[in-house]
Amino acid sequence: MQISDLPYPDPGVPDARSGPRFLLWLGRGQLGGQLKSLAWGLLHFSGIAGLPYAVGTGVEAVVDHDSTRLLLAGGMLALLGVAVSLGDAMLHRTAVTNWITAAARVQQLLARKTAELGSALTRRVAAGEVVAVSTGDVEKIGWFVEAVSRFLAAAFAVVLVCVGLLFYAPELGAVVAVGVPLVALAALPLLPRATRRADFQREKAGKATELASDTVAGLRVLRGIGGEELFLGRYREASQEVRRAAVRSARMWALIAAIQVLLPGALLITVVWYGASLVVDGRIAVGELVAAFSAVATLLYPLRHFEEIAMAYSFSRPSAKRAARVLSLTRTGAPERPAGAAAAQSPAAGGDLYDPETGLLAPAGRLTAVVCGDPDLAGRLAERLGGHPTDEAAGGPSVLLGAVALDELDLDTARTLVLVQDKDPVLLSGTLRELLAVPSSGAVAAGAALAAAQCADVLDALLQSAPDGVGDPMDGRITERGRSLSGGQRQRLALARSLVTDPEVLVLDEPTSAVDSHTEARIAEGIAALRAGRTTVVLASSPLLLDRADRVVLVHGGAVAAVGTHRELLGGEPLYRAVVTRETHEEERLGALELTELDEALTEIEESA
Repeated sequence: MQISDLPYPDPGVPDARSGPRFLLWLGRGQLGGQLKSLAWGLLHFSGIAGLPYAVGTGVEAVVDHDSTRLLLAGGMLALLGVAVSLGDAMLHRTAVTNWITAAARVQQLLARKTAELGSALTRRVAAGEVVAVSTGDVEKIGWFVEAVSRFLAAAFAVVLVCVGLLFYAPELGAVVAVGVPLVALAALPLLPRATRRADFQREKAGKATELASDTVAGLRVLRGIGGEELFLGRYREASQEVRRAAVRSARMWALIAAIQVLLPGALLITVVWYGASLVVDGRIAVGELVAAFSAVATLLYPLRHFEEIAMAYSFSRPSAKRAARVLSLTRTGAPERPAGAAAAQSPAAGGDLYDPETGLLAPAGRLTAVVCGDPDLAGRLAERLGGHPTDEAAGGPSVLLGAVALDELDLDTARTLVLVQDKDPVLLSGTLRELLAVPSSGAVAAGAALAAAQCADVLDALLQSAPDGVGDPMDGRITERGRSLSGGQRQRLALARSLVTDPEVLVLDEPTSAVDSHTEARIAEGIAALRAGRTTVVLASSPLLLDRADRVVLVHGGAVAAVGTHRELLGGEPLYRAVVTRETHEEERLGALELTELDEALTEIEESA
């Protein structure tokens, strides 16, 4: 896989049982790239390992006044220089490719999981943790995946140098062969403590990111209640905790780095001192001492990769653990389908939508309004109707469309049949034309959907803010999350997008909560007209919407409490009237008392007359 081939046609099914298993799965998934990186790494480090022997041969040739051997040493140095340069360039190329492709695979997996779970994801995993996984954690995971091949090549070079010295200068080679493993493994006892400190730092950083994300998302509300300073103080405190944890972690890694410098230096001094005594005694030649010294000096470079792989694993393990946690989430309540088992057949068109959990029935081809006294219950019900069972409903019966359970359908099929627009829809940046270019039946034109959602003023606003030369409001640009538009305008554009899709069943959760009553009345008429003959469920408490519904259902305490038209329920169902008119029991009692007193007064007047 090359960078130009990204994204992956299919990122695969990850092994998300644990962080290490996930890292192993990633490594196996790009085995070809790892082997290429290893091959170029072996060329690069072998060239480095061969330099000391070429230098030693040249020194001996000078001492012996042997011009032939000197030319041979020069040729060896030239070849080794080419190998080092070529290997280094290609190793860097393949390593970066491995890094980016691994990170891209993780990002694709996370994006797919986010699309699969929808809004249920942020209820089961904090939004800040999802952000941390999809940004910083992806880079750390990619770092470890690409560092493995470089570490193996460096380890091969270390072994090659040690074995070569044993044959070239056995007495010095024995010292190096004993000292190098001690140098390489000296920091091993410190790694568990360094890993724990790195984990603690990542945990604090994740909480700080979550706090920052939540604060930014609710900044407008915080400004309204004057809570900016309070949350700013909390973030400062969380930031300081991250700083202190990072300093403690950095101290441990600095100690490990110091050991990786100190011990090789001590080994180098030992080799020079011992080798010099051997030269004085005439037991080895000067060229052998120079070769041994150069070999130990060059070992400092590959030995750094031992420290790097330890750091990469320590930092990537908690990142992989968090990524595996997100990727292991499933649609709660959805039954596990046996391997090779086919999904349920798509239901025939025209089936009723029925929720066994609450007893809610939305007849096919009709506009059904649902009234819930609890807004949270309304949101959970909307997700259930869309085939996204919530944690609270885990293990409960699935919503039925016709005679087919939505949980038994493929996710893509279920979402094609039933579309849910929640109360806080998101608009992506781009032109209005791109916003409305969504998978659809093709039966509803963009203009008809915009008209039904009463978006005329939105089109004017987009056209006024468009650059010179743009005469079609469909080419007007929408900023990130539609921040340049008002809340009501964003809500109406989202409604138009849902209407364009024209699914068999459309579920709208408070689609007009941010618009005025006159616009709301026209939107209610537009939805009823445009969705005529299609199944539509609107969760709302607005009388203007309820009065346009063919059927109104009151859900109370998690079950259907009453069914009828808006006017029937308003006159005969006190609980419904209390929810729709926001009338309390005390106000209802006082109203009834006032009517009684008025009747008595009128009776007295009639009798006296």
